[in-house]
Amino acid sequence: MTKTTFSIAALLAALGATGAVAQDACPIKVGVLHSLSGSMAISETTLKDVMLMLVEQQNAKGGLLGCQIEPVVVDPASDWPLFAEKARELLTVHEVDVIFGNWTSVSRKSVLPVIEELNGLLFYPVQYEGEESSKNVFYTGAAPNQQAIPAVDYFLEELGITKFALLGTDYVYPRTTNNILEAYLQSKGIASEDIFVNYTPFSHSDWATIVADVAELAADGEPVGVISTINGDANIGFYKELAAQGISADDMPVVAFSVGEEELSGLDTANLVGHLAAWNYFMSADTPENAAFIQAWHDYIGDTARVTNDPMEAHYIGFNMWVNAVTEAGTTDVDAVRTAMYGQEFPNLTGGTAVMLPNHHLMKPVLIGEIREDGQFDIISQTEEVAGDAWTDFLPESAVLDADWEKLGCGMYNTETQTCVQLTSNY
Repeated sequence: MTKTTFSIAALLAALGATGAVAQDACPIKVGVLHSLSGSMAISETTLKDVMLMLVEQQNAKGGLLGCQIEPVVVDPASDWPLFAEKARELLTVHEVDVIFGNWTSVSRKSVLPVIEELNGLLFYPVQYEGEESSKNVFYTGAAPNQQAIPAVDYFLEELGITKFALLGTDYVYPRTTNNILEAYLQSKGIASEDIFVNYTPFSHSDWATIVADVAELAADGEPVGVISTINGDANIGFYKELAAQGISADDMPVVAFSVGEEELSGLDTANLVGHLAAWNYFMSADTPENAAFIQAWHDYIGDTARVTNDPMEAHYIGFNMWVNAVTEAGTTDVDAVRTAMYGQEFPNLTGGTAVMLPNHHLMKPVLIGEIREDGQFDIISQTEEVAGDAWTDFLPESAVLDADWEKLGCGMYNTETQTCVQLTSNY
C-alpha cells in the first residue's frame, strides 16, 4: 500500500470511528416499550406516537451515524410482568440499541433486572417517586423534588395551607411519594394529626366517604389542601364528588401530579376548573420552541385537537440527548453512549435548558398550572431549573445516599460509610 492510499484509508477509518457506523450495522434500532392496549393505553399510546414522530424527524435530517433509524414497537398491554418479557424481546430478538418506554413505576421496576442483565439502555419519561438510580436508566421525568415538594411549598408559602390530605392510588409511586411528603411536611412544622393519608385501588369510584373525611379536616376553619397522586379514571369520580359536596377549588384546592392535558382531553372540566397540577411542562407554555413542537405534532398526527403533555416533552428531550450522545460517541454502544450522556444539554420547551446529571436525572423547571375550562392550564408559577435528586433528603435512610455514575460509578453511594451499596431488593 502506498503512503497516499494508506493516509486515505486511515482518514476513512477515523471518520468511521467518529461519524458513521459500518453499513452492515444499519439500521439503528430504537425500541418503543409503551402499552397500546389495556388500562394504560390512553396515556401511553400518545408516547408511542411522539416517538415515531421524533424518529421520522431525525431520519429526515439524514438519520444517525450514516444510518436510518428503525423504530421497533411492542405492546406490553398494561401487564407489568409482560413489560419485562417485551424488554428482553427488544434487546435479544430485535437487538435494539436503546429503549424508550414505560409509564408506571411498577412496569419500570419489572424491566430493570432485564436491562441491567443485558446492559440495555432505557429512557424513562414519567414523573416518579425517586429512590432509584440505575446505570441503565436515564430518568427524564421528574423526581419528587422537581414536582411533589415544590407543589407542597406552593401550598405552604403562596396559599397558606396548614392541613393536608394526601390521596393516592394504591401502588408504589403514590405510597413512596407520600412517605416523602409526610416527612417533609413534618419538617415544616405540620403536625401529624393535620395530615390525612388515604389510598384507593385503580379505577376507584365511590369517593363520598373519603371526601367527607377530608372535609371534616377543615371543620375548624383551618385551610386544607389536597395533594393528589390519584391515577387514571378514578380522578373523574373524585372531582365529581368534590363538586357534589359543594367543595370548590377556592374552598379546598387540589394539586394533582397525574392529571395533565391528555387526561383532561375530552372530559367535562366543569368540576376541575381552578384546581391545580404540578408538572415540568404545560402545552400552554408560550415559547417559540413549544409552538414549533406543537405544530410538528399536529402536522404529524393530522389532528389539531390532539394535545401535548409533560411525558411527551420528556421523550423529546431524552431522544434528542441520546442522538447527540451517539453522535459524540460515534457509536450506539451502551457504555460509550452512557459516558457521552453526562452533561448533555438540550433546550426544553418552556424556555430553559435541560442538562443531564451524573445521577441520570435532568435539570428541569417546576411549573404549577391552574386548570381552565378548555382543559388547558394557566401557568401560575415557574421555577428556574431544579436538579433532579435520585435520593430524597427527607427520609433518613435515603438522606445519606448519593448517585454519581460519572465519578463514583455508583447509583447508591453511602456518604457515611463511603461505600457503594447494591440494593437489588429495590427492584
